[in-house]
Amino acid sequence: MLGVAILITPAAISAQQASPPPQQEKDKAAAVKPADKPVVEKAATSETRDTAVAAQMRNVRFRFADNISVQIRTLSGALVPTTGHEFPVMDDKNSFRIRVDSGEFEILPADLANILNSYVFARPGAPLGGLSASIEKGQLKMKGLLRDKSDIPFETIGALSATPEGKVRLHADKVKALKIPVKGLMDAFGIEIDDLIKNGKVPGVAAEENDLILDLQLLLPPPHIQGGVTAIRIEGDGILTTFGNLPAARPGDKPGPKTSTGNFMSYKGNRLQFGKLTMDDTDVTLIDMDPADPLDFYLDHYKDQLAAGYTKISSTFQLRVYLKDYDKVGKTLAAKTKVSGSN
Repeated sequence: MLGVAILITPAAISAQQASPPPQQEKDKAAAVKPADKPVVEKAATSETRDTAVAAQMRNVRFRFADNISVQIRTLSGALVPTTGHEFPVMDDKNSFRIRVDSGEFEILPADLANILNSYVFARPGAPLGGLSASIEKGQLKMKGLLRDKSDIPFETIGALSATPEGKVRLHADKVKALKIPVKGLMDAFGIEIDDLIKNGKVPGVAAEENDLILDLQLLLPPPHIQGGVTAIRIEGDGILTTFGNLPAARPGDKPGPKTSTGNFMSYKGNRLQFGKLTMDDTDVTLIDMDPADPLDFYLDHYKDQLAAGYTKISSTFQLRVYLKDYDKVGKTLAAKTKVSGSN
């Protein structure tokens, strides 16, 4: 037989007598109840939902414009919709940014010069112009004209490094104006240009003493890059730029989807639109038809590349698109145009 012993002490009797009536307890609890906390949390979750499309790239020449491209050796990141867009649209390069969590880009000196001439210093009254870049003894050499100094020629040679903020520092070891050595970049450029740069009127370029600080997130045309540079060095005739921390490769590892070979761009998850096709739970890989050289991709003309290739769809709706390189498509289109024009 189970017995229960109840011990009643004077303290317990005192506490019971001091307790308020049940209705008063309910009123007190209602008075201190947090106001609408669950509703606030639900709204915040809805507004911050992830709509980015995961992206991987390997061995891709990504063209931002006719005269600007970067060689993407590897990229792991995402296509992130910009403000006002619910998802990335391939036909609108301002609808998304390319977030680079980790990757390696090679920028050729000619492309860097084209970026500066065509975008950074392209506006009327720009202080610099006629810029060219080259690699000389493991350093970056730049030449140009001081526009507001009656087109006085200048040249500088220096080293590149990554800043803690993820930007690129160009430290000038030697600077010449009219082939005469000067103390530093700002001495050559003059007060007017120095003020323009320091006041942020030249996008993507800042001045720090006699160094120039370049922000690739602002320098490159859309779709803009989102990510900080962690290392930069001269390799051969190019500038090798590292974003994030590259994962250590294991023997036999091959990045990207198992179904892809060679050079590719892969997009997975959420929603992505290109042309008249909108994919939910995106799973599309763009594969180079000629893996002997990098996949030459130009977003402005990707439809021509699609039309020159072919597509496969799996039973689970995985889309595999085999693309023809843009430079080869361009030659074909030019030849067709020439033939039609002669008829």
